[in-house]
Amino acid sequence: MNTKGFAIAIMAAGKGTRLKSKRPKVLHEIGGQALLLHVIAAAKTLVPADQIYCIIGHEADRVKATVESTGIRFVLQEEQLGTGHALQMVKAYFALSGEPVPQNLLVLSGDVPLIKPETIASIAQLHLAERAAMTILTAVPKDPNGYGRVLRRTPDGPEVTAIVEQKSLKPDQLSAPEINSGIYCFETSALFSKLDLLSTDNAHREFYLTDVAAMLVADGRRVVAVKAQSVDEVLGANTIAEMMHLDAAMRLETASRLMASGVTIFRPETCIIDAQVTVEPDTIIEPFVQLLGATKIGSDCRIRSYSVIQNSVVADNVTIRNGCILDGAEVSNGAILGPYSHLRPESRIGEGAHIGNFVETKKVTIGKGSKANHLNYLGDAVIGAGTNIGAGAITCNYDGVHKHQTTIGDGVFVGSDSTLVAPVTLASGSYIAAGSCITEDVPEGALALGRSRQTTKPGWVATKKAKQEAKKAVEETQR
Repeated sequence: MNTKGFAIAIMAAGKGTRLKSKRPKVLHEIGGQALLLHVIAAAKTLVPADQIYCIIGHEADRVKATVESTGIRFVLQEEQLGTGHALQMVKAYFALSGEPVPQNLLVLSGDVPLIKPETIASIAQLHLAERAAMTILTAVPKDPNGYGRVLRRTPDGPEVTAIVEQKSLKPDQLSAPEINSGIYCFETSALFSKLDLLSTDNAHREFYLTDVAAMLVADGRRVVAVKAQSVDEVLGANTIAEMMHLDAAMRLETASRLMASGVTIFRPETCIIDAQVTVEPDTIIEPFVQLLGATKIGSDCRIRSYSVIQNSVVADNVTIRNGCILDGAEVSNGAILGPYSHLRPESRIGEGAHIGNFVETKKVTIGKGSKANHLNYLGDAVIGAGTNIGAGAITCNYDGVHKHQTTIGDGVFVGSDSTLVAPVTLASGSYIAAGSCITEDVPEGALALGRSRQTTKPGWVATKKAKQEAKKAVEETQR
């Protein structure tokens, strides 16, 4: 739809005291990111970022730092005196900034992360179609008790006569099913004309935005309502338990979306998949897998149980065996990881490479078809194609002050339990004998040994036993 003339205000200034948390409410996370970021993402599908105004107050600097990369604007509400007061701050912002006032203003809540772009668009569409001064998003929960109710002029009509708080409901209004979501669209001039008329004559001594509805109805202006398709879309969270309900709903929706696109997820209720994660068709995800952050998984992969993959890119036909941890890693086509591999940031695993049992990598590039299958640490290294890193071999990249790089060419064989002290280069085709400590560069095709010569003493065990027996006999004689 054409949203020219629309702006969006997001209310995100509150403390959320009922959460019993020091963290601002809108910075609590579900689906892998802050509540507020979910709302901003939905808002940006309707209007550009510079037409989104986030009202911040409690720990304003912290909230701003978390979301300012989205490109939105900020309005400061230093005192939190209610929802009406928040919009008074928006009115003051436009007056002081000289920015053009939008024709219509959508108002969202920063703690309602499941709101869908389609729902926001439906509010704007009805608002325009009905030529309304105010449009209210409503929902019909199983139990509306405790919520403010929206009363319509006729059961099937869009027009609203009032928003009534729970404690003010008359006996014949108690069964009213629709609740007020706190999400609105206003004709901005109509809204701004009423904000200064709001009163704090109520139990909480706050300015209520809901009072604007009654003022507009009294003036004969159209106030209409549209129902959300799902009540979960408009529910916020006032406790950690309620927050986790929203988290579960979002993750189940994410899993359902992936399965609908051709991804197999065994026991999706056991998996933790963030909302930003993408997975291509024909990949199989086993139970108890976590896919976090901006992770991207290709097609025809198998992610086995208990693996945790965060902010990583996995190409096609990759096998990730049980218990692997990936963080900021890139894995190319056909690679095999694990079980129990740990790929730390800037690990780049080449096509068809094998990274096996209890292998840890960090800031390393591993070439096509190379293998490190057992008990390795590979940090700050560039490893070529077709190289084999034997069991227990490690790169010593830290001298106590600085990190140094190890460079290993193509087709190199590094024997088991070797220690490569960086900076060091092993040229292509070189061999490193097992148990070596390598401190100097190894030229192409050379064999490097860095260990002491073995000494074998025949009969040593028998001699030692004889001495022990003799000593024991002497001690018994002396008793």
